[in-house]
Amino acid sequence: MRATVMYGAGDVRVEDVPDPVLQEPTDALVRIVRSCVCGSDLHPYRSMPASVEGTPMGHEFLGVVEETGSDVSGFRAGDLVVAPFAFADNTCAFCCEGLHTSCPHGGFFSAAQAEALRVPQAQGSLVKLPVAEDSALLPSLLTLADVFGTGHHAAVTAGVNQRTTVTVVGDGAVGLLAVLSAKRLGAERIVLMGRHKDRTDLGRDFGATDVVAERGQEGIERVRELTSGDGAHTVLEAVGHLDAYEAALGVVRPGGVISRVGVPQYDQGPIGFTSLFGGNLTLTGGPAPVRAYIEELLPDVLEGRVEPGRVFDRTVGLEQTPDGYRAMDQREALKVLVRP
Repeated sequence: MRATVMYGAGDVRVEDVPDPVLQEPTDALVRIVRSCVCGSDLHPYRSMPASVEGTPMGHEFLGVVEETGSDVSGFRAGDLVVAPFAFADNTCAFCCEGLHTSCPHGGFFSAAQAEALRVPQAQGSLVKLPVAEDSALLPSLLTLADVFGTGHHAAVTAGVNQRTTVTVVGDGAVGLLAVLSAKRLGAERIVLMGRHKDRTDLGRDFGATDVVAERGQEGIERVRELTSGDGAHTVLEAVGHLDAYEAALGVVRPGGVISRVGVPQYDQGPIGFTSLFGGNLTLTGGPAPVRAYIEELLPDVLEGRVEPGRVFDRTVGLEQTPDGYRAMDQREALKVLVRP
């Protein structure tokens, strides 16, 4: 089959690889009908050392079940399914507490930009979708695999509600869907920190009441002005770079919460007395346990109350996936959808 493999920074290829096969009775084989390029895929695209073996890419997908292992029930060939970017058994203590990303029998998908995929822990990971393979809802349903659930996780862990002022740092797909999620949870004041007008315009459509294009200290001061000098109750950091975290720290109010869901690209940060400790602040977030949220978010997508699939602004065929990486890296595209 054909699959996307990264061999180093800027070196993405689509090539022939062995077809996936069932390895465990808990597996399923899924034919991919939609996948995409994630903002987190750009981190290795910009910094991965050259490799002879290469690394399969992709962790977000919709697919059609083709075969299941003997321990998998409730699914049959032909079912359209979505899976979270982290597979899990959905029965262990961590999964029952809504922390599927810590499942001792789980792991993370890394080969979904392909024609087919082996799904471990299929019983606990796959969610059947009640639409056809050609449904117009597929882009929005695909966001349930990662970016919508991740934006929702940021808002939930920060405790967003009707009484909280929210600042979202970052105008990528996760940041924009964090805006959508904050609005969905009732927030009435949402400040989006982003400097790309086409993206922040979409952010306004999703519920942002204010946009701050300034960066650094100037951006922090602007958010402070918008919040009467107090700062935001909750800050959703959706970038992963140290300057984004420092911006979050600069705009959060005393007693507030910072929720980080951007994959951190740094090993240290200002977390001492003068920041978190002295301000009685809470730092939360982490890899989103998307599986815990799919059933909650799915009805809103199916019934058209939200359209998270609007973050996809370019579609490519599988063979053109390297072009999708380039477009996102050069900010010519917000998020690229990949079709077979």
